[in-house]
Amino acid sequence: MALFYQHNINEQTRLAIWRIEEEEAFFLEKVPLKKEVTHPYKRLQHLAGRYLLPLLFNDFPLEEILVADTRKPFLPEEQYHFSISHCGNYAAAIASSRYRVGIDIELVTPRIEKISHKFLTEREKDFLQQWELFDRLQLELTTVLWSAKEAVYKWYGNGQVDFREHMRLNGPINYASNEWMNFPFVFGKDMIKELDIHARIFEPLVLAYTVS
Repeated sequence: MALFYQHNINEQTRLAIWRIEEEEAFFLEKVPLKKEVTHPYKRLQHLAGRYLLPLLFNDFPLEEILVADTRKPFLPEEQYHFSISHCGNYAAAIASSRYRVGIDIELVTPRIEKISHKFLTEREKDFLQQWELFDRLQLELTTVLWSAKEAVYKWYGNGQVDFREHMRLNGPINYASNEWMNFPFVFGKDMIKELDIHARIFEPLVLAYTVS
């Protein structure tokens, strides 16, 4: 068993991260593979993400999962709202019996700096500049902002979102004593919605999620 992290957000909502150390056969014992995923490692990530869902709620109906045209997986009766993410040898999932959710995990690597202009607003760049003397922390926080916007994208679920125009940091960040960070965001496509993004920096990855 390789449960890396688990967090019960409230009575209706839970998340977990799995460090993938098993062979594919381990997951296939419990996870139906309906989707054709040809690349062996991507298939392993796919299986590990879905494997987490019944660990969060033991009555989660894996066999009922469908995939929308936007590639968002969902349950037709919405018994649970859920979101899955994976990177490297990690997979994460969040599920809720009541709330819409989005989750993302990302490995912290310098390559995020090469694409930061595609998703950072001027306000977000200004926020990051205050950490310019701390290279590692600035890199981690840049990754957190990318992960936060990925989590919002998954929460929305309908695709066609501009990561700079439609998702924006909307106030100061609250650093909690339990190592969590709370980011106020505003989402602005089809509706104006204020969202709280919760994020945490692990080693070697970051986690961000939203519940609304």
